[in-house]
Amino acid sequence: MKNNQSGFTLVEIAIVLVIIGLLLGGVLKGQELINSAKVKNFATDFRNIPLFIYGYQDKFKALPGDDAAAATHMTGASNATTPTGVQGNGVINGAWNTTTQTDESYLFWQHVRLAGLAAGPTTVGAADYVPKNADGGIIGITSGTATPITGLRGTYIVCSQGILGKFAKQLDITMDDGNTATGSVQVMVNQAANQGTAQAPIANSGSGTVIDDAQSYTVCMGV
Repeated sequence: MKNNQSGFTLVEIAIVLVIIGLLLGGVLKGQELINSAKVKNFATDFRNIPLFIYGYQDKFKALPGDDAAAATHMTGASNATTPTGVQGNGVINGAWNTTTQTDESYLFWQHVRLAGLAAGPTTVGAADYVPKNADGGIIGITSGTATPITGLRGTYIVCSQGILGKFAKQLDITMDDGNTATGSVQVMVNQAANQGTAQAPIANSGSGTVIDDAQSYTVCMGV
């Protein structure tokens, strides 16, 4: 009895392999586009905050958060009362990741939102009051005199927490010098709320501790 067996020809196998290759290429390209879009989103967060500051200054001749007459300028606004005795001194005081609702750095967000410069809730203490980045980490601002990263300079320091190392490195290439331990964009380990001590920056290469692509970090930019 003759046993007929059938199988794939070399041509059919080649076609299948080509299709698999195209599918894998499409998946990888799609992931690359998603990652690129996320980095652009992080960069937009950093670039928008100086615009909020300049817009508020143009409107009220004061700094958001530091504005000693915010309650007069805008209905529903609160004047900061902490740190004590520094309101209206031209500096945004308070930790970038403060949880003290009377701090200038905390009320910064209420002021720019009530001024129509940024979107978000204006009710102090609301669950989604503190803005978050594309990875769900908080975004904050403080004065350059209280820089969270040793050696990072700027009139203001903007920080964004919980960013994966691979994105932090790409963000530095996009916005600065490509070295996460130098320049106007630097990276540090994630910090507990109300950071009070400046941390050393973490490099993306070299000897010693370097950025791990799979770990999350805080990226800060001097403005």
